[in-house]
Amino acid sequence: MKVIARNKKALFDYQILERYEAGMVLSGAEVKAIRAGRVNLKDSFVRIVKGEAFVFNAHITHLQTTHWYYKPNERRERKLLLHKKQIDKILGALTQAGLTCVPLSLYFNERNRAKLEIGIAKGKNLHDKRETLKKKALDLEVQGALKKYQKGL
Repeated sequence: MKVIARNKKALFDYQILERYEAGMVLSGAEVKAIRAGRVNLKDSFVRIVKGEAFVFNAHITHLQTTHWYYKPNERRERKLLLHKKQIDKILGALTQAGLTCVPLSLYFNERNRAKLEIGIAKGKNLHDKRETLKKKALDLEVQGALKKYQKGL
């Protein structure tokens, strides 16, 4: 599994409650751009529209080798391929106050299919974000101390 893009901002701003794997409806040029790593999930979000899931605001930049006539909209909505039961479960969770659905990462699975990992998330408060930063700083200090200790042996 080769991870192409991660949504680090979503992991910082939200507490992830559930995760789902979804396929995406893409054009050939978009798949090539994804393979080249020209994708950004920073401000993207997932919505359920008429019983179908779509990802909005995911930026897939076209390649320079793409013909000038065929340059699709880079931020267009893209349909997600999920089972009906999964869509119903996500829709039920989204009706609760304070929950949202965000893309977490984009990767290619073993069968070379582009998959989007989405998560049902609850927004963090400011003090939760501070705790996350403190924990990350402590983890870095511990890693540095362990490396120093291992070099000394």
